[in-house]
Amino acid sequence: MKPRNNKKTWKFPIKMFIIFLVLFCIIILQFGYISLFPTVYGINMKNFATSRNTVSTTLRAYRGSIFDSSGNPLAINVTSYTVIAYLSKSRTTNPDNPQHVVDIEYTASKLSPILNMTEEKLKELLSRDVYQVELGPGGRGITEVKKQEIADLELPGIGFIEDQKRYYPNGDFASYVVGYAKKNDEGEIVGELGIESKYNDILKGVDGSLKYQRNNYGYKIPDTPEERIEAENGSNIYLTIDSGVQRFLEDAVKAATETYPSEWMVMTVMDAKTGKILGSATSPSYNPNTLNITNYENPLVTYAFEPGSTMKIYSYMCAIDNGRYNGDETYLSGTIKSGKDTIYDWNRVGWGTVTFDLGFEYSSNVAASYLIKRNIITKQELKNCYTKYGFGQKTGIELSREVPGKINFNYEVEVFSAAFGQGILTTPIQHLQALTIISNNGKMLKPYIIEKIVDPNTGKVTYEGKKQESEQLVKESTVNKMKELMYNVVNGKNVGTTGIAFRMDGYDIIGKTGTAEIYENGSYVNKYIYSFAGMYPKDDPQLIIYVAAKKPTWGKSAVTYVATKEVIRNITKYYNINGEDVTKDTLNEYTLSNYINKNTNDVVKDLKDKNLNVILLGNGNRIVNQYPSSNEKVVENERVILLTNSNDIAMPSISGWSKKEVEELTKLLNLKYEINGYGYVTSQSIKAGDLITNDIVLTVELKDNALFQKESEKKDDKIEKTTE
Repeated sequence: MKPRNNKKTWKFPIKMFIIFLVLFCIIILQFGYISLFPTVYGINMKNFATSRNTVSTTLRAYRGSIFDSSGNPLAINVTSYTVIAYLSKSRTTNPDNPQHVVDIEYTASKLSPILNMTEEKLKELLSRDVYQVELGPGGRGITEVKKQEIADLELPGIGFIEDQKRYYPNGDFASYVVGYAKKNDEGEIVGELGIESKYNDILKGVDGSLKYQRNNYGYKIPDTPEERIEAENGSNIYLTIDSGVQRFLEDAVKAATETYPSEWMVMTVMDAKTGKILGSATSPSYNPNTLNITNYENPLVTYAFEPGSTMKIYSYMCAIDNGRYNGDETYLSGTIKSGKDTIYDWNRVGWGTVTFDLGFEYSSNVAASYLIKRNIITKQELKNCYTKYGFGQKTGIELSREVPGKINFNYEVEVFSAAFGQGILTTPIQHLQALTIISNNGKMLKPYIIEKIVDPNTGKVTYEGKKQESEQLVKESTVNKMKELMYNVVNGKNVGTTGIAFRMDGYDIIGKTGTAEIYENGSYVNKYIYSFAGMYPKDDPQLIIYVAAKKPTWGKSAVTYVATKEVIRNITKYYNINGEDVTKDTLNEYTLSNYINKNTNDVVKDLKDKNLNVILLGNGNRIVNQYPSSNEKVVENERVILLTNSNDIAMPSISGWSKKEVEELTKLLNLKYEINGYGYVTSQSIKAGDLITNDIVLTVELKDNALFQKESEKKDDKIEKTTE
């Protein structure tokens, strides 16, 4: 019997060994695949690893500022803040020092008046099931002052995110020239109108970037390379705008359109010797900080309209320059036939048989038509002259959306109409340009509005605006004759002289009025655009003025001459054009300095030493804003308003203040207001000495200046008889 073999082979370890061997081989092959091949399963491993550990961020360029000709800021970047609320209880580790919003109703009630949002809206935001939330829209883009006001409340869970926003220190001031810029969806500030839009690429600069490696905790890994491309800040743009002139224009246009409401009005002043635009005001206007904008077109360059009789300047100039004009030649005024059409003088009956010189003074449509009828100028000569004088084409001024207008005319009646400014389309900037032919002895100047562009990174001037003069377009003898004719329009003694309302004793103004009937829906509608193109002094013009207003509800051309005369008075004194103070004002005149960030006591002493009326807002030790702004001229006893860095500001007495002064005060205080009446303040709802809070509205009553209204009505009656 054989012995029994109890020893058996255990196959389990062998099987496990084989399984582990296979898995090990697979892992080795996988590592080899990952190590040897750049792409694994369609994924670029290098890019994958880099993207998991590399942080890439944009370094925003600082947008350039816009300044006036004296360096006063018109558009700047300022630090702003967004209010955020932390809602998650996880932020709070110490119940005695909560880091999230604890009391929703209390927080909403305190923030509501500051952010100008309803408590219901704030409670809805504060009740959301999120870690944090922005309190918008009222909590976006708030100022340092408002941020501090909120911080002083010490509300648990309320924080701030610092950012940049575009700010316009003067608010509604040359707003269609400067334009506006705002943030897009990517957080970039982008210009959308005016200089901000036209020169957006120059202003915005070039963003930089930063790339670096980070660890799992989000910190930069030491001794690892970083790629840094520094941002190039945007250039600063200096305009030719003189803030003093601009303020005169803004005030005059606002006052005129309040008295004589118009669909729109534009008024611009240009340096007659260089082509610089010194100021341009429009109505309606807007505040680029609040964007209360109703119209996105700048009337100076984007409104093309039938100009009316101001075009007689250029039809007459064309006729005189070709040598066939005789000012003593006569014609029968009243009417002229062109086929089946009849053209009338503005008074329908004319002045009998008069000379062509008198025809210009009376603004006779028939006289302008006879220039063509008698072949003093031909159709082609008129078209060539208009083109040579810059009409029918863009001037090239540095403003966005300029239009060329239109000077097409073919049939005889169209040529007649074109000679007195109907049936063609021109822009205000074209008239300003063409008027330089007269102010510059026969050579035309290109208008410009940019003084210079400066690279803030190097301090280098990269562009400089300069006088651009054409060849001799008309003879100096022609210019002298036009000055004589335009002088008689304003200063002539004949009954029927159309520019008499613009006459000012002591001012040598020359110009031409225009009244263009408006063409709508296929016909003329018996409504008008009133305009004036002028310059002064006569013999050596320094300034050119163009003003136009559409459809004033009453007053007709009064809206233009009231504003023009006010501006001329102020600018003449401002620039001392006549070599003496034509108002015979013996008060001393001063140019204000920039008082912002200066010691309050020092500033007040300096101003009082000059016999200026200082209105001090608050008891802070530093000045944070002022009116008027720096480099503007004031005279003795004029008010200068200073805002200090004080939390408590008392209302001053504003009895006797003008509407403009009240508006400037409310801008400084960021105060809501209502103004009733015209003239000067007789009562105020916030008593002098009362502390100003965010939830109150200032209501003021102005004394109704009945005398001014009666005078206006008298002037209106007079001008109605002499309207073109």
